[in-house]
Amino acid sequence: MYDVIANPKLNNNMIVTMLNIQRNIFMNIKELLTQAIYLFILAIPIACIAWTVTHEEVFREPREYCIDRSKKGKTILTRKFFYLFTCEYCFSHYVTILILLITNFQLFYDGWRGYLIAGFALVWIANVYMSLFAMIRIDIKKERIETELEEKRIEEKQD
Repeated sequence: MYDVIANPKLNNNMIVTMLNIQRNIFMNIKELLTQAIYLFILAIPIACIAWTVTHEEVFREPREYCIDRSKKGKTILTRKFFYLFTCEYCFSHYVTILILLITNFQLFYDGWRGYLIAGFALVWIANVYMSLFAMIRIDIKKERIETELEEKRIEEKQD
């Protein structure tokens, strides 16, 4: 112990080492926060695309065709392929793969492990977003129906 205090060179080396360790920890935390931000932001377009294709009116005709083919397809491969375009959870996997190819986003690790972890994390977050969106839409629709019923009651009372 006395050698460390008495030897200023050794003491300076220890200080430099400790500062390097602290810098590395800070850089790792910063990188982790950046990855988390990317994760939550990249999940937004995935959820948007998956929801739009599987639920919105704009894609109704292709979706109805896919539903029909998923029920009446002659082979299991045909039925499963067309089902993918009707299920937001299933479809979000393929949108995620496309987003990963476009962005090269990797989570925690470089290479295939980072893509794998990022893929499943993005799918999960995107599906949380879609679930929240579905609940909000149900609440809005419920309020709209209740408002219409109340308006009809008021009209009936006035007549």
